[in-house]
This record gives sequence, C-alpha cells and structure tokens, in this order.
Amino acid sequence: MSSENSSADDSSADDGQRVWDVVVVGAGPAGASAAYAAAVAGRRVLLLEKAELPRYKTCGGGIIGPSRDSLPPGFELPFRDRVHAVTFSNNGRFSRTRRSRHMLFGLINRPEFDQQLVEHAQKAGAELRTGVTVQRVEQHGSSVPDRRTVAVVLQGGETVLARSVVGADGSASRIGAHVGVKLDQVDLGLEAEIPVPETVAEDWKGRVLIDWGPMPGSYGWVFPKGDTLTVGVISARGEGAATKRYLEEFIGRLGLAGFEPDISSGHLTRCRADDSPLSRGRVLVCGDAAGLLEPWTREGISFALRSGRLAGEWAVRIAEAHDAVDTRRQALNYAFAIKAGLGVEMAVGKSMLTLFERRPGLFHAALTGFRPAWKAFTDITRGATSLGELVRAHPLAQRALTAMDRRPADSSAPAASSGPSGGEVTS
Repeated sequence: MSSENSSADDSSADDGQRVWDVVVVGAGPAGASAAYAAAVAGRRVLLLEKAELPRYKTCGGGIIGPSRDSLPPGFELPFRDRVHAVTFSNNGRFSRTRRSRHMLFGLINRPEFDQQLVEHAQKAGAELRTGVTVQRVEQHGSSVPDRRTVAVVLQGGETVLARSVVGADGSASRIGAHVGVKLDQVDLGLEAEIPVPETVAEDWKGRVLIDWGPMPGSYGWVFPKGDTLTVGVISARGEGAATKRYLEEFIGRLGLAGFEPDISSGHLTRCRADDSPLSRGRVLVCGDAAGLLEPWTREGISFALRSGRLAGEWAVRIAEAHDAVDTRRQALNYAFAIKAGLGVEMAVGKSMLTLFERRPGLFHAALTGFRPAWKAFTDITRGATSLGELVRAHPLAQRALTAMDRRPADSSAPAASSGPSGGEVTS
C-alpha cells in the first residue's frame, strides 16, 4: 500500500484540522515498531513521546532471537556484548557456568536501541513529536468530529485527530486505562549501571550471570556492556524492602560494592490478565501498555516488538474501516493474532513461574545438569523455538511440567560447585 492510497478528502476534519491515519503514543520498542509498520504501509503516522530522545529505561537490554527476527530490514543492532556463556547460581550458591559455541543473545543499551528504532520509523515516513504528554483519548463528544475519528488530547489542551490510535505508553499507560487493561501480575525490578575497571570488565566479557533469588519467583542478573555492568533483581511487588536488600547483597557477593553506580533505578512490570481487553473502539494497545511480557523471566522487548508490529498493521486496517462493525472485526482479529502467539507463550510462562516459585532448586539443577533443559534454553534465546512451541511440539515437555508440579516444594539444589564461577559445560 502506498501513500497515494490516502484519499485527499479523508485527510482532514470538517473544520480543516488534519486527521492522521494512525497516532502512536509512546516511542519505545512497541511504539516505534507500530509506527514503522503503519508508515511502511503508506499511511500518515504521528508518533508521540513525552520524553526527549534518547532517554534511559530500566531494562537489562537482552536481545533474544524473537527480538532480532522482529526488527525492520537493515536494522543494525548496537550490541555492547555478545553472550556465549551463562553462569547460574541459586541465591549465591551452587554456581555453574554453561557455554555455547554459538551466540545465545546480544546486549544493548536501551537509549541507543530505542533511538535507532524511532529513526527507522521516521525513515519509513512516520512523523515524531517529543516532549508531548497525552492526557487522554476521546472517541465520543465535542472533540470528535465523526464516528471514524479519535481525539488525542495533549497536556495544554491541544487535540490531535486520528482514524486509529495505538497505545504504547508503558506499564503505567493512560491509553491502557482507556481500553480497560486488567493486570494479573505486578513485579518490582531494581537495577544499577555500574562502571568497572577493564580487568573486571574482561572477566565478564561474553558471559552473563543469572541468580535464582531468595523470594519466591525472584532472580538477579549481571549483563556486561563493555566497561559497564548492568546488575539487577526482580521480585513480586509488595516485597520492596526485601528486593532492595537482595540487590545490595547480590552486588556485595559479586565484589562490586566498591564501585559507584552511574544510574540506580526501579521499574514496575505488569502482566495482563487472560481476559484483559486489547482494544476499545479504534484504540489498540501493545507492549507494556497491554501488559504483554513473559511472566517468568519478565522479558519484554521481544513482546514489545512483536505486538507493536501487529498493532501497527491492524491500526492501518482500523483506519480504513468505515463503520463500527468493520472496526470491531479488525480489533478482534488483532486480539486473536496476539493471543494465538504471544498469549500462548504467556500462558506457558505463567505455569513456569508458578513452578519456579515453588521449586527454584529443581530449575537450577535442570539447567545446570540436564542437557535437554540447557538445549531448550539455548533454542529459546536464539529464537529457534519459543516456550509455547516447545510445549506444543514436545509432549515430554508438557509431561515434565506436570510431573514437576506434583513434586514436593524445595528451595535447594545439588551442588555442582560452590565456587564463584563454578564448573563449566560446553554444548
């Protein structure tokens, strides 16, 4: 579809105000992907972002296979490191490193990554406005000239008109509130960006650490990015003091307490409930605004990129819809596309989290000592499969989940090694 398909009499309201085909709220990975998908289809796209770009986001910055596969053509990932090894530990104990001959995933800094995504959307034809705060969207009332139009009301009173709107404004989304997004799981992530000397950085090069934490469902990570280590932890909201203590003890155990962080930050991640809506009228939500992320690892970048692309594609269809029936049909198709893919992965992830909360030691033992479990981990990170595909294609995986669920709860694991770097296995 080219921009020539946009009819001239469809580009403005009765009062002459410009009407965009698609307005995207939020310029993170989900919003930039939505804007790119709509713009590359030849539509008039406006991308709104409240911050000035580039801006920092609390995020480990791991780019797994599904994320790489969802990027625009020609996108060059600004990797700070390429991961070939993972050290697993269980609350600081039983440390063991597993290595791969092939890259497992890459590590990026979000400001660079997000900026490049926005630039690709702009090159495709999307227009960007930064420093703009959206107060609300209206689909009825005096601000809305007709039933095919949505009014996006900005702070200060300015109104932007659109044929469809994509909400990608993060986990505290105003657009999500308009749609009625319901949340099933809220977690608190704390993170520190710690500059380290060259000798320390060299020790971490190409290797990440994943530590299963002391609270149910919690874990910590170390992601190396050149001369900086991204160190973070995550656990269920409501355990704020314990989560902060975990991060402090984690940093201390790693021998990093003597280095001053450049940035210390926190963030709430939110997973949608199964029956949570993904649209309302001509408004769609995607990424964090829709509560789309993997519940066990809380990985969100691949969910943002994939749902953003789908939202952009269906926003174009909604923009072209001439009545409420067609609008509803396209919105339902978008919801079906999300649930058939990302929804299946989330369902398996929820089961994994439930089991992990009860049996972290069993997970640790499997990943460090059971070759099929390690292979599944590497296949998922590389993008060769997903959690959903793994369970669908391998009945043994489904039976393993069921069997694990029946075993008594435990919080220990057999010691592969009690040293700081542990034993090593190459696959």
